[in-house]
Amino acid sequence: MPYDFDTPVNRQDTGSLKWNAGNGELPMWVADMDFPAAPEIRSAVMRRAEHGVFGYSVVTDEWYDAVTGWWKKRHGFAMQKEWLVYCTGVVPAISSIVRKLTTPDEKVLVQTPVYNIFFNSIINNGRRISDSPLLYDGTGYSVDFTDLEKKLSDPQTTLMILCNPHNPVGKLWDKETLARIGMLCLKHHVVVISDEIHGDITDPGYEYIPFASVSAECRINSITCIAPTKAFNLAGLQTAAVCIPDETLRHKVTRALNTDEIAEPNDFAIPAAVAAFTSGASWLDELRTYLYGNKTAAAEFIKNELPELHPVPSQATYLLWIDCAKLNCGSSGLVPFIREKTGLHLSEGAPYGGNGNLFFRMNIACPRTMLRDGLQRLKKGIAAYKEYVGNC
Repeated sequence: MPYDFDTPVNRQDTGSLKWNAGNGELPMWVADMDFPAAPEIRSAVMRRAEHGVFGYSVVTDEWYDAVTGWWKKRHGFAMQKEWLVYCTGVVPAISSIVRKLTTPDEKVLVQTPVYNIFFNSIINNGRRISDSPLLYDGTGYSVDFTDLEKKLSDPQTTLMILCNPHNPVGKLWDKETLARIGMLCLKHHVVVISDEIHGDITDPGYEYIPFASVSAECRINSITCIAPTKAFNLAGLQTAAVCIPDETLRHKVTRALNTDEIAEPNDFAIPAAVAAFTSGASWLDELRTYLYGNKTAAAEFIKNELPELHPVPSQATYLLWIDCAKLNCGSSGLVPFIREKTGLHLSEGAPYGGNGNLFFRMNIACPRTMLRDGLQRLKKGIAAYKEYVGNC
């Protein structure tokens, strides 16, 4: 059936973090989509709501079947039921695992620029960041394996957080790259947390590779965080899962999630996830096509109208990572300026680490009319900034 991604939905005055904005502002920053959830998911949530009794919930067999069935059919990865643990969110899980598997002042490795909340999960728990910056050649990113092994070989580095697919650069890591990361981590006794929350949001014709599916080394030494929340726009329902094939690691992670009280579902978390993974495939495939259309339209507009900018080519996520280095400014000054002059709210790149201050992030998961509005505001903001700098 055809789904409607073109009709705008007014999200103001709904308690939305993204739309907690001033009059006339257009938020294109935080990673949630301006589309309603799939009708199949909304129907499941409404059926649960109509029951009227909202007591304590359990993780049902249907949930295990839905998650394992989705990853087997969609991604060719045969998870076992006992590998899975429900949790309320990927970020809470990562923070809990950092606390359980490391001790204060030990190092957790990340590859920057990377999802900035990883830093909170490390620093707020009294651990230190080990940064292995990705290589940038002016067009795209790759892993610096020489630096990676050097950082992994540090005895104080005991955990790595891998972003697969990568946020914010939209990179789909290939099997060879993932296998090499897994081999190095096992060699140096570093456990991998693989954040795969964006795994289902790939361009048509592309698929992500689950880290644990790549090799025995990857499987026995990894903890994978997954969720329907990004792909199906369900972040507010707090529904996610952790996949831990190794029994010893699984025991530790299960204890951590339960100790931190993030392993119990609310009344809507399970039915929404089950509906997404059993009935949401058609909606998701149409969404991916629509998002690719947005990505293509944005790239074409920037090429023709804003040659100073360079969107990094990507195969995953609905986030554009845009190089603004030719403007000879950092995005920490540019992004607030654009918001002040046009109302367009983007994400500054500096909080993502690495060379992030030369970039900004733009969320294009919205109806095309909204995207066109955002691009026109971006053009206006860049022109105003150039005029401002020229007059300084």
